[in-house]
Amino acid sequence: MEIILANPRGFCAGVIRAIKTVRLTLEKYGAPVYVLHEIVHNKHVIQELRKQGAVFVENLADIPTRAVTIFSAHGVSRAVEKQATELGLRTIDATCPLVASVHRMVSKYHKEGYSVVIIGHRDHPEVEGTAGRINGHVHLISTVEEVRTMKVNDSSRMAYVTQTTLSHDDIVEVRKALENRFPDIKGPASNICYATQNRQNAVKELAGKTDVLFVVGSKNSSNSNRLKEVGMRQGIDCYLIDDAGDIDPGWLEGIQRVGVTAGASAPERLVDGVINWLRHHGATTVQEMVGKKEEVRFEPAGLDEELS
Repeated sequence: MEIILANPRGFCAGVIRAIKTVRLTLEKYGAPVYVLHEIVHNKHVIQELRKQGAVFVENLADIPTRAVTIFSAHGVSRAVEKQATELGLRTIDATCPLVASVHRMVSKYHKEGYSVVIIGHRDHPEVEGTAGRINGHVHLISTVEEVRTMKVNDSSRMAYVTQTTLSHDDIVEVRKALENRFPDIKGPASNICYATQNRQNAVKELAGKTDVLFVVGSKNSSNSNRLKEVGMRQGIDCYLIDDAGDIDPGWLEGIQRVGVTAGASAPERLVDGVINWLRHHGATTVQEMVGKKEEVRFEPAGLDEELS
């Protein structure tokens, strides 16, 4: 049995920045440091940061006054920022710079008088944060049918953005439906981040070389779920696994080539664990695809000045 590794895979620049922000904040201010929601969607990363002194909460009201508080990589609404100020929290914003660019786009469209449409999953924290960057109403949609039934005040003043962790296949038909209904609509070709797109492209190529695909990532990771869906669309069996412990040996019956990739919030050590498991279950060779080199780097957030 042969293992073929996707390239690129695993941590993106925004995730590296977010995790480094938490670790450096703990070094600078000491434990505990509070984080609103999971800093990134991976249970192993969260467990490691908890051991180092990070406390993850779902409500700002659960954080003591004056405590150092980090906003996750997914971004937050203006209402959350205001509440943090009112509660007297000292905040650091670890929002991924690519998500922040979508925030700025939404604010710009709103100021110019456009009704804003967000293509994304309404229960995802990134979408909730993006929708909350303006004080007006936004349309949250994810299907063509929602485009058809959406009620708008002025069809000539429409604009859209997309969630950064979707797949191109997720948005292409929805965007086409928006453009058909609103010919003058403004918006980017895509807000899908470079890392998400690169990993999806790698999976499409990998699916053509393998008999089964393992996507290393947590179940609540949007980009990891999209990688699984992209692989399944190529016609092979795909499994989303947190780590090697999730693998069912029955999945490998009759399999000659196993593809392995990882979501943007999954550490490479988890991929190593999957490789070791596969070696113990019959894999004899490991090769890595030639992939697109990623050179984007982001500096950690909020550590260059004292918090007020």
